[in-house]
Amino acid sequence: MSHHPAELAEQASFDAQLHLRLVFGNGTLDRLGELAREHGAGKVLLVTDPGIRAVGHVDRAQASLAAAELPVVIYDQAKENPTTECVAECVEMARRKGIDFIVGLGGGSSMDTAKGCNFLLTNGGEMKDYWGVGKASKPMLPIIAIPPTAGTGSECQSFALISDAVTHAKMACGDPKAMAKVAILDPELTLSQPARVTACTGIDAVAHAVESAVTRKRNETSQQYSRVAFGLLSQSLPTVLTKPNDVEARGLMLLGAAFAGTAIEHSMLGAAHSAANPLTAHFDVIHGQAVGLMLPHVVRFNGEDEVIARAYAELVTGTTAASINGVPAHESLASLLEDFMDAAGMPRDLTDCGVDATKVDLLSEEAAAQWTASFNPRDITATDFKGLYSRAFGS
Repeated sequence: MSHHPAELAEQASFDAQLHLRLVFGNGTLDRLGELAREHGAGKVLLVTDPGIRAVGHVDRAQASLAAAELPVVIYDQAKENPTTECVAECVEMARRKGIDFIVGLGGGSSMDTAKGCNFLLTNGGEMKDYWGVGKASKPMLPIIAIPPTAGTGSECQSFALISDAVTHAKMACGDPKAMAKVAILDPELTLSQPARVTACTGIDAVAHAVESAVTRKRNETSQQYSRVAFGLLSQSLPTVLTKPNDVEARGLMLLGAAFAGTAIEHSMLGAAHSAANPLTAHFDVIHGQAVGLMLPHVVRFNGEDEVIARAYAELVTGTTAASINGVPAHESLASLLEDFMDAAGMPRDLTDCGVDATKVDLLSEEAAAQWTASFNPRDITATDFKGLYSRAFGS
């Protein structure tokens, strides 16, 4: 049964089959055992990180699995920007314990580690063998994905982002078989997020909605999800920044992030993500900070093209960024994105992020070589990226 994202967004809770099964609502984590059993689980690998374990989410997940009489093995060492080493460690544990089902409980890093483990456990070889799309020839294990942050939308995507521990190359490994069977979206889990995490992941989710709406690959389905996602996120982000315990706003953020993740699955991302990755690689700028800082500059650059400007206008229809008093929608959108950064207490100048302005040529070359740059709706070269970085230095 197909569901329109706008209809789902109006419901306080739902259990709906989209390109995966989405189970949304307060307390839905407690359904984990039942859902795992329903999808054939015998022995479960739970992939998470120490922070998620510390706030008690793992205990709740374990209790639900125990109630369904499902034994569980826990790998709780997922790290930010997971590497091939991290995945190999997870695979070794999974193989030794003989698991047949995977649960990813955590942000993008836990999800990526869980998916990466699934590739190697079922298909063998190394992560680089799956760099690209559709390179897994054998069936993969079922996964249930549970995000406690409203950010990456990784729970709705078939890609694992894994860095090579030696070369540091960031490998996007995608396969339809890597898609989770179920994503559990429980807003109560997001209440434990520190304010900084809420801000960074929230800005990242907004960037996903904005970029996926205009890429070269965009289609009717992706734009449907991008629009609903942007509406939900732009409405709820200011609220969660000032009222972190507002569980209804947290739910809208979680749903918005999942819908933006769904849009990416159909459409990909663009130049803001291309520009952000080198900032993270060379200067340890947190991803949400980096992409949020670059996005307004990318929107203005892309909006110089009339066709793309219209796509931005469609995205913001009915939101506070809609064209007012003759200001083009893409300019209103860029200003709104800057307001979000200010509200989140995040710098808008690369100097304040510790970035060395003398490295702009290196950053620009690397940004232009990123995979996501090829999906940006307007052709973009290293020279164009240099202009974007220069503006982000306030010069």
